[in-house]
Amino acid sequence: MKKIWRVPLIIRGEVIDEGAVEFGGRRGGAVFTSPDVGKHLEQLALDRPSRMADLYSLSFDDIAEYLGRLSERLNLATNPHMQEAYELSRLTSGLSDSILRNHYENIPYFFLPEVARESAENFIGLDYLEGWVPQASRVNPALTVKVRAFGARAVHVIAGNSPGVAAQTVLRNAITRSDAIIKTPSNDPLTAAAMARTMIEMAPDHPLTRHLSVAYWKGGDTKIEEILYHPKRIEKIIAWGGFASISHITRYLQPGIDLITLDPKHSATIIDSDAFADETTLRHVARRLALDVGAMNQEGCVCARVVYVVSGTDAKGLERLNNLGKLTFEALQALPSHLSTPHKAFDPELKSELDGLRFAGDEYKMFGGRNNEGAVIVSQSDAPVDFSRLLSGRVCNLVPIDALDEAVLSVNSYTQTIGLFPESLKDRLRDRLAYQGAQRLVSLGGAATLFATAAPQDGIEPVRRMCKWIVDESASAELLEGLALAPDATAAAA
Repeated sequence: MKKIWRVPLIIRGEVIDEGAVEFGGRRGGAVFTSPDVGKHLEQLALDRPSRMADLYSLSFDDIAEYLGRLSERLNLATNPHMQEAYELSRLTSGLSDSILRNHYENIPYFFLPEVARESAENFIGLDYLEGWVPQASRVNPALTVKVRAFGARAVHVIAGNSPGVAAQTVLRNAITRSDAIIKTPSNDPLTAAAMARTMIEMAPDHPLTRHLSVAYWKGGDTKIEEILYHPKRIEKIIAWGGFASISHITRYLQPGIDLITLDPKHSATIIDSDAFADETTLRHVARRLALDVGAMNQEGCVCARVVYVVSGTDAKGLERLNNLGKLTFEALQALPSHLSTPHKAFDPELKSELDGLRFAGDEYKMFGGRNNEGAVIVSQSDAPVDFSRLLSGRVCNLVPIDALDEAVLSVNSYTQTIGLFPESLKDRLRDRLAYQGAQRLVSLGGAATLFATAAPQDGIEPVRRMCKWIVDESASAELLEGLALAPDATAAAA
């Protein structure tokens, strides 16, 4: 008999685990139950914004100290809630066990005091979180302006392709002194709840514990969302999701609600002809490209899919590119298991497309793709495969080009990360790529392995937008009263 997992509803320090509704996890790997959120909406939403005042009794040192204690308690080896979340994710996640375990073992890092402090400073500025910051003006020195960043009541509709998304959300809520309702995804319904339960056991009455709620409901449930997504209950919606889910959320937008979207992107790679300087360089490039394709089993938006290579499109150029394809596939197979493995749920539609390429004559050369080991498709012309949007499970497409302009023009607002080789290519192309829509440029090999702790995401600064930026303006009474007098009255008074 298949195990039925229990996913609690957590509301501001209270764990509710009764009156369960049954749900199916993604990929058909698990069944779980969770309370009916619709019966708890009045408690779930923070009805009075003034109840956030307790968060402002905390200094940032207090917040960092709390997060440091939380970091110690989120150790996968000793925390039963995290262990349970990991076991359920093994059934629902697209990540293999070894990759998933590595992600869970790295979760405590998010909450280290030095990481929290750097995140707050770089994302927002500690001065703005701690108090009112004067804004100097040479244009109007008679006017005094002060600005402070305040937290907001928010719903976070998070993604489940990595448990790090839940950790990132809990951290961001804490450093902004916000009130969060985290709506968990069906492919990771327990990780955020595991963190919240740990917080309750550690400090049940702490303001940061009391301003975190975690709930699961089926996305698009109007009986919940029509009530919850209202400006008298929330001020921000931070949504990670596909086109359909984001489009659904937009129906609830009205004055008083700010939608911050972190929607799916596709990433790419540009490799200049320097890669073919010699065989040693080519092997280095192949290993680094394999990292960008294979890390996280290509489950992340950051992972490379279409790779533009200035190899040339003549016979010699195709020979060079085919050699790079072969070496890249070999490097993919050799990646360490904590980063990449054969995909446990390879997309059958993609598999069908790969099988079809075997009958495409001389248009493509393919390495791998027999089972779930991944594949490197090498186009024999300067065009990507027509199913490039399906590329996943450690499958990439190498495309030969004669000039960099062809790669630059392929970039658009759906392009998130671009891996570049050689490093000097960044200086030459980064402005042009930004004009086209690219949002993150990295050294080849760093797309899914290097993440700045506190940097913009998807071309925006989501943590700054999570805050409400409040302005305090002052001027002298004489200046203001003078404005109230008509010009002739001013002259008479003088």
